[in-house]
Amino acid sequence: MIVLLDVGNSRIKLGWHHPTMGREAAVHAMALSPLTQLPDALRKWLSTLPVQPREARGVNVAGHVVAQLIEQALAEAGCPIQWILPTPEHLGVRNTYDKPSQLGADRWAALLGLAGHFQDAQAPLVLATFGTATTIDTLSPDKVFKGGLILPGPALMRQSLAQGTANLPLASGATTEYPTHTLQAIATGVVAAQAGAVWRQCDIAQKYFGVAPILCVSGGGWPEVEAEVRRMHAGLKIEFIANPVLDGLARMS
Repeated sequence: MIVLLDVGNSRIKLGWHHPTMGREAAVHAMALSPLTQLPDALRKWLSTLPVQPREARGVNVAGHVVAQLIEQALAEAGCPIQWILPTPEHLGVRNTYDKPSQLGADRWAALLGLAGHFQDAQAPLVLATFGTATTIDTLSPDKVFKGGLILPGPALMRQSLAQGTANLPLASGATTEYPTHTLQAIATGVVAAQAGAVWRQCDIAQKYFGVAPILCVSGGGWPEVEAEVRRMHAGLKIEFIANPVLDGLARMS
């Protein structure tokens, strides 16, 4: 059994892959804060697995301290981890970043997972992941990573307005066509910014490849932006992919 870890900025997603049992149906998530509780939480989760894992594979964007805590807890359980790093090509996916090693490991694993879901797709794939940061990446029909965007995620956008201004609150709530109070204005502006960035990349993909892309979406922020994205992309095929990073890690088995 191989343990799979997607270590994000605010939480870890955990799963496993077994050569005969396949993938775990459910994915476990745990918060990174407080860090002091992370090793115990990880050991507790490991103890619930149906088979003793012998190795782990993961990506980490949370920094060196978090990586060390995870490595120590896994080593104590006899399950050393291999941190996956981007390469110029893997599993038929080509990484055309100017410096391939500088692409985020989570984005690279997600692209590998995306390619696995759509191996025979004749259309470009646009993957929008709404987390602490929102990333919007494009994969060509022949599985070449064309590039992508990084912008603050919905929650981070709201937080930046509250923390960086004197009079704007930390807002949430319903969106509307013409906001008439501050909370609506912020909530609608955040969602519109997210959906607008998605529209930009889908529009570029359609013009570049001459065919409408398949829009794939993921991340905890998706429910907040879903209605606006669907309104702006009526007629476009939209697929929700729950765990593209773990899907990519599992493909490496």
